[in-house]
Amino acid sequence: MSATATIADIARQAGVGTATVDRVLNRRPGVNAETVQRVMQVVAELGAPPQRGRPRKGENFRFAFVLPAEASPFAELVDRQIAQAAGEFRHQHITEVTHRIDVADVAQFAAGLAQLADCDAVAVMAPDLPPVKLAINELVRTGVHVVTLFSDVAGSMRETHVGADNRAAGRTAGLLLGRMAVAGARDTLLLSSQATRMSGEIERRIGFAQVVEERFPKIKVHRTPDLPASDAGACRALLRYLRSKSIDTPRVAGIYNVGAGSAGVARAVESLGLTGSISVVAHDFTDAHRALLGANGLAYVLHQDIHYCISTAARVLRALCENMRGALNVVQPRVEILTAENLH
Repeated sequence: MSATATIADIARQAGVGTATVDRVLNRRPGVNAETVQRVMQVVAELGAPPQRGRPRKGENFRFAFVLPAEASPFAELVDRQIAQAAGEFRHQHITEVTHRIDVADVAQFAAGLAQLADCDAVAVMAPDLPPVKLAINELVRTGVHVVTLFSDVAGSMRETHVGADNRAAGRTAGLLLGRMAVAGARDTLLLSSQATRMSGEIERRIGFAQVVEERFPKIKVHRTPDLPASDAGACRALLRYLRSKSIDTPRVAGIYNVGAGSAGVARAVESLGLTGSISVVAHDFTDAHRALLGANGLAYVLHQDIHYCISTAARVLRALCENMRGALNVVQPRVEILTAENLH
């Protein structure tokens, strides 16, 4: 056979994705026998593709970035960062399409993932639920490379996760707030979040509770009722809780909010005249959080390099599509601690 055909040529002729051709040629599992036979027949007709490591020819890789459709500040920030990376993607011969899918209906989210089987690869930020896991597994079985982004779907067939260690982030928040509490006086910390199925946020809650239990056994941790994702809703819900008899507000030293609504949490603390007395820790360096740091509404913001995560996900997926050695060697971003004094 003459080495003239590209993987894209073979995929087009066989009616499958380039990732499927890659799996067949490298004898990797996950492709049914009929598809294997069809691909190998096309290889016999067109010739073998270029060897590993040679420059890619033909069409660009088609990658999908899948994000929740909710209008959370973090999802919007990630969406903007993906759009800003368009030039970088073009340079790497990647055609990127961003999909925003409603996570409130998990069946709809899973169905939306299933429709991406014609892509070469998918980077997805998704809730950790069985229908989503099954949808990821089906994509992988059809030859689509999948990585999870910012929040993992453990136990799925995704090939790696790209994002900061969320349990370590929660532990960091617990350490920061635990050191600010005073045993016997201001000895209570509040843990607030939405009713979430994002494993990243669940891991943060676990890490926070772990480090307080380990290092500050005299400090009490109380979970607030689940807060709405919107800032206005989070503010109203937290105010109701802080004004209730279920919590002794003067004893509260700090609040850790693991997800959306942090600006609303800071607003509720301000409404009670407790800004500076109750320290608030939040995630993600949004414009609103920058302003709140400067105004002392937030004590700390825990952040990860979003652009790095997006670029790394694309790099890993491209390397997987080209069957490059070391494709899964990923250096995960560190958790950054931002304060009013180190903004830039």
